[in-house]
Amino acid sequence: MTEIAHLLESPAEQIAATVDAAARAAASWAKTSRTDRANSLRAVADAMNRSADDLIPIVDSETALGATRLTGELARTVHQLRMFADVVEEGTYLEVAIDHANLDAPVPISGDIRRWLVPIGPVAVFSASNFPLAFSVLGGDTASALAAGCTVVVKAHQGHPRTSDMVLGIARNALRASGITEDIIGLVHGREAGRSLISHPAIAAAGFTGSVAGGKALAELAHARTHPIPFFGELGSQNTFLVSSGAADARADAIADGLANSVLLGNGQFCTKPGLVFLPASPSGQRIVDVLADRIGSRPESAFLTGPVRDGFVAGIGRLLDATGLTRLAGSDTATAPSLWECEPALLGDEVLEECFGPTAVVVRYRDQHELSGLLDRVDPALTATFHTEQHERDFTTWILDTIAPKAGRIVANQYPTGVAVTASMHHGGPSPSTTNSQHTSVGATSIRRFLRPIAFQNVEQELLPAELRDMDGAAVLRRIDGTLSFNSRTSTGIVSSVYPNLPQLPRETP
Repeated sequence: MTEIAHLLESPAEQIAATVDAAARAAASWAKTSRTDRANSLRAVADAMNRSADDLIPIVDSETALGATRLTGELARTVHQLRMFADVVEEGTYLEVAIDHANLDAPVPISGDIRRWLVPIGPVAVFSASNFPLAFSVLGGDTASALAAGCTVVVKAHQGHPRTSDMVLGIARNALRASGITEDIIGLVHGREAGRSLISHPAIAAAGFTGSVAGGKALAELAHARTHPIPFFGELGSQNTFLVSSGAADARADAIADGLANSVLLGNGQFCTKPGLVFLPASPSGQRIVDVLADRIGSRPESAFLTGPVRDGFVAGIGRLLDATGLTRLAGSDTATAPSLWECEPALLGDEVLEECFGPTAVVVRYRDQHELSGLLDRVDPALTATFHTEQHERDFTTWILDTIAPKAGRIVANQYPTGVAVTASMHHGGPSPSTTNSQHTSVGATSIRRFLRPIAFQNVEQELLPAELRDMDGAAVLRRIDGTLSFNSRTSTGIVSSVYPNLPQLPRETP
């Protein structure tokens, strides 16, 4: 754990120079072909992969996360970069739509209209403490922004400054070797740097993963600018975990084991950690409590990522100790030890509904569906909501889905939420206050959409437009033309256009 990282502050002139360099590089990077952009991302991914032996010991020295965990995280970071290279080459993310002039249309179209998505501009990325690689300098925010054609300036997290500097060097060296200006990615350090970054007039958007307080403060700065910018903050949440009476009867021990592992994974320092557990007030529910308390109570203390994270956890435990109607079921008098609590249903209040980031969870036992309904009404929206039910409880399961769907970004059935796949289908976000924008995800292929804006060209000569917007060109990309999906692909005999009027599965680009 880094104890002196808070002393590292980039001077104002360095911050300005870094942003200015990113701003100057923005136009050329935005116009880089999709093939070249994808190849650049793959080159950076390959360089990161080759760096494992040198990089992982540095990260471990700053975070104490261990070589096994960090090896997996590096693999995820490399995968993210390669996935976005594939996304860029495929081109579906551009949302190309063309409507030809048609004066006979119900609403006449007087000139061709051609629409797609373009890079929003230089992006500020704020690194997270709990993922020093996958949510940091080359994490998902940076990878998606670069894939979109935006330049990036990263605000390093104070918990891993050496890691951040090293990863930046790896990226910039790989870009230079690929013939791309290294200025498409820059790095600054320090809290004041973060405030300066979000306020800089050249910055067009920001991505953030961190605390509610930090995210809200930066969001206010982003929105208070003369020209406000979009701020995409993933702020964490008190994620719910619900077990039905049937599931408790059928697999109490298995659920308790899996839940304990999920609560304690990474010393509880995951934004998807289940923190509020609803169990039936039954003998099998009691069995889950007993096993869960044993598993959590027997887990030794682990190191926290940073001093501020540890202090935040201690403060959260203090709130629980002072709350009315709470009983500690497991844990020692040491404020940093893993712990389990039980809250009386009638006294479920703000102290319990607020996330405590670390190895702890609160159990609430419900007597019937009516009581559970009232409890779920009090729960704030969150990144995830998890339930365990049985096949014969179909009506109850349907009710659960209807009840929790408006309050969660990802619903997990009969599994555990502390595992976020990096795929096209993943959504890592949720309604406020878990994120600042519930329409977008910070994980997965569609996270690229945050850093793009639509633009339409009406009656502009095709020769002046990008290849993807011309009627017949070699740009292989899915397009909606006059309301019908079509796909241009290259073959040995030329360009072939396939039409898909019935919305089939989207094809991938052929080599």
